[in-house]
Amino acid sequence: MANNQPSFWSWILSFFSSAATPPASNAPPSPAPRHDPTPPARPVPPAPAPAPVPATAGKPGKKTLAGLVGVSAAASLFVLIPREESGRVVNAVVENGQVTVTHVRGAEHRTAYRDVVGVLTICDGDTHNVVPGQVATRAECTDRLERQLIAHTEPVLRCVPALGRPERSNQLVAAVSLAYNIGPGRVGGGGFCGSTAARLFNAGRWREGCDALVRHNRAGGRVLAGLTARRNRERAICLRGL
Repeated sequence: MANNQPSFWSWILSFFSSAATPPASNAPPSPAPRHDPTPPARPVPPAPAPAPVPATAGKPGKKTLAGLVGVSAAASLFVLIPREESGRVVNAVVENGQVTVTHVRGAEHRTAYRDVVGVLTICDGDTHNVVPGQVATRAECTDRLERQLIAHTEPVLRCVPALGRPERSNQLVAAVSLAYNIGPGRVGGGGFCGSTAARLFNAGRWREGCDALVRHNRAGGRVLAGLTARRNRERAICLRGL
């Protein structure tokens, strides 16, 4: 007779199979971790505070002769003074307040020497800060010339303000040339500002003032032919346009 009851070994296998299977869970499955390819942003350091701006930025512009007397008068003086003081011929181009002086011919006097009355001189009649044996380059001579022209022009314009008018350009050039030679001086004293020419200019007597330039033809107490010729050339410039 067949036996329908499970055998002992079947019952053992069934028991261990049910024990190995975990019970079902009603909780939803955990999502797979999501990978973000973008790295986390790094903190941005604060921008540095701007540096304080000085009250005056940059260096002040260089003082130029052209800025003081105008381009036309400046070019005339840059050519005239080397010719009168050194006997040399130059070309001068003034642009944007800068001057370019090109030596053409004649003695340059770039080594210190003594003038007719024994004063140490260099370049174009410059007697300022000159020592025996000193040698200057062409560029240094140009710088010296402009500094000295400015130093002589400013007091001339102070003692005869009317020379600063555009229509008085020729009279200004003549006056500065005289002042460069005899010194700017002061009102009531010597030099150009104490001269008869300056007094007549201030009185509006321009032609008479130009004629008075020729009085200054002495050095060391004696009349010099070279100074007489120079004064006549300055007078001729002064009379232009009158």
